[in-house]
Amino acid sequence: MPDDIDVDLLLIGAGPAGLYGAYYAGFRGLRVAVLDAQPQLGGQISAIYPEKKIYDVAGLPAVQGQALVDNLVRQAAQFDPAYILGEQATELERGDERWTVRTAAGRCIRAGAIVITSGVGTVTPRPLPCSAEHFLDKGLRYFVPQLDVLDSKDVVVVGGGDSAVDWALAALPRAKSVTLVHRRQQFRAHEHSVQQLRASECRLVLDATVNAVRGNGVVNSIEVQVKGQEPEVLPAQVVVAALGFLMNLGPIKDWGLELDGRSIRVDTSMRTNLPGIYAAGDVTTYPGKVKLIAVGFGEVATAVNNAAVELNPDAPLAPGHSSDVVPVAV
Repeated sequence: MPDDIDVDLLLIGAGPAGLYGAYYAGFRGLRVAVLDAQPQLGGQISAIYPEKKIYDVAGLPAVQGQALVDNLVRQAAQFDPAYILGEQATELERGDERWTVRTAAGRCIRAGAIVITSGVGTVTPRPLPCSAEHFLDKGLRYFVPQLDVLDSKDVVVVGGGDSAVDWALAALPRAKSVTLVHRRQQFRAHEHSVQQLRASECRLVLDATVNAVRGNGVVNSIEVQVKGQEPEVLPAQVVVAALGFLMNLGPIKDWGLELDGRSIRVDTSMRTNLPGIYAAGDVTTYPGKVKLIAVGFGEVATAVNNAAVELNPDAPLAPGHSSDVVPVAV
């Protein structure tokens, strides 16, 4: 049985918001733990697109996903947060002015306050409409965490959202050929990325469906059909199915939090309807909510600072200037 843990503040979710929250909790002098069901820090960034460039984080014109995560971990390290990875939060109980979260491994984490930074929760990729699961990891992929798997290959990306367009663009300088197959004429991706794609050498097969993924043990081709035309077989050693995800909050949805679909309702202080429990990042909803990493950073700072006052009513809400504190070398 794993050891139980007592902290001032528990962050549930080790994505960018959770990691920045670990820094801010330490800056406020709180003992902090970060819990995540995934085996690594970084949330979806580390699991899905660690090599992808991110362009909308303030002060960083471009930053590789994993580099952003590594810097967030380094920033928090000066305050020595406790990380509990590979354990899902399952149960929530209220004790004498403290909360207890039990994990699937049987560990109990007791905290005076909780900030939920679990993002969109557990994600399950949407499969291709044809039966192709037997090719998973044998040429068929839902994620491309390491771009070198695309090198010198015929790559077919299926989808029309940001991930599909981004992976097609990332494959262009590495792959032998790149084709993007989408069931519509219009894309859901950012317009700037779509413009880049249309101006590139990527072949676009639009208004099309995937009839079959073919191969002998591993993928070697894919059959697609444009509406009103005969099927066409395309060479493919890598097929990236980027059709979106099915999302699930998991056990958190049964904790008595006020929800709006798969999102947790919060007020302007990032408080939920349960005392001492806050939320920040993509898991939250409120009027005017925008889901961006940059927004999540501000939300978790707001949540942690308000939690600090809840834990110690004599503490100021304003955290003070970080430039007045000499950080520990890390």
